This record gives sequence, structure tokens and C-alpha cells, in this order.
Amino acid sequence: MHRTRGKVIGVVVGIAATGLLAACGNNDSTVSSTPTMSHTTTAAATTSASTPAPTSAGATGQPSQTPETPADTATPERPQPVPTNAAPGDTSKLTDKDKKFLDALKAAGITPSSPDIALSIGTYVCQGVAANASDQDLMTFATAMAGSDPSFDPAKMPVEQAGKIYIDTAKSTYCQ
Repeated sequence: MHRTRGKVIGVVVGIAATGLLAACGNNDSTVSSTPTMSHTTTAAATTSASTPAPTSAGATGQPSQTPETPADTATPERPQPVPTNAAPGDTSKLTDKDKKFLDALKAAGITPSSPDIALSIGTYVCQGVAANASDQDLMTFATAMAGSDPSFDPAKMPVEQAGKIYIDTAKSTYCQ
């Protein structure tokens, strides 16, 4: 008798759980249209891509088509690279210490796309040195920031080498 009662309770609990789970959603998460390869950026383009456009019958009985808008066309996935001859940002507000650090980086073969990137790495290194951070911790951040610079070219030097140059240069010139 105990075995039968346990099986019946198990079946009832299973059916109740299935019914409860089935009642939780109304299946709104399914896709109702064919996905496209273009990216839309406006709400109007999003709604026009997911709902069919209204058609009107002309004199010939054929539905008229709405023309494609520029928002429906594909946009490039990746931004254009920064030109290597791009002028650096306004350097008139840089201190002598900042200029010395940037010149030392240039002499070591690193030309950041913006002085702000190099100066933020230098500032981080100096703060880390003052807080007795390990060289590995400094290397992790400096390498990540050096590799994220748009002007960094991994064909010229490995990102680890660039990180080491930032740390060594900051310690010798910027943290003084």
C-alpha cells in the first residue's frame, strides 16, 4: 500500500509541475519573422522589420512596395581604423612631466593615438607603485590598456612588450 501511494503522489506532483510550467508563459518569445543581416538603429526601422508593411492595391491589382530606407541597409560592424598620421589631441595643456613621459614612450617605439591614453596608463602605474602593487598587477592593466589603444599594432611588437615599456617608462619618468 505504501508503494502505491508514493507512486500516485509522484505522478500527481509531476502532472501538477508540468501544468504549472506550461501555464507560466504564453509563448511570446518565439520569432515571428525571418532574421535579417542588417542592423537597425531606430525604433521605426525595428518595427518595420518585424511587421509587414501595409500594401495598397493599385489599378493593376498588384500591391505596391515601400522603398528601403537607409536605416534598413547594413552598417559596418567595425569602425574604420585611425589613420597613423592623425594629429594628436591638444597638447597645450600638458605639463612638462607629461611631455617628457610621452617623448620617452615615442623613443621606445610607442606612439599612442591620444595622449590621454598614455597618461592614464602612466597615472595608474604611479598609483600602483605608491600603493605597493605587484608588478604582475601593474602588467595586467598596462598590457590591457596598451592593447586597447587604436594605434597599437601587434605586428610591430607583442602587447606584453608594450605593457612593459609603459611600466618602465612611467617608473623612470612619470612617477618622479
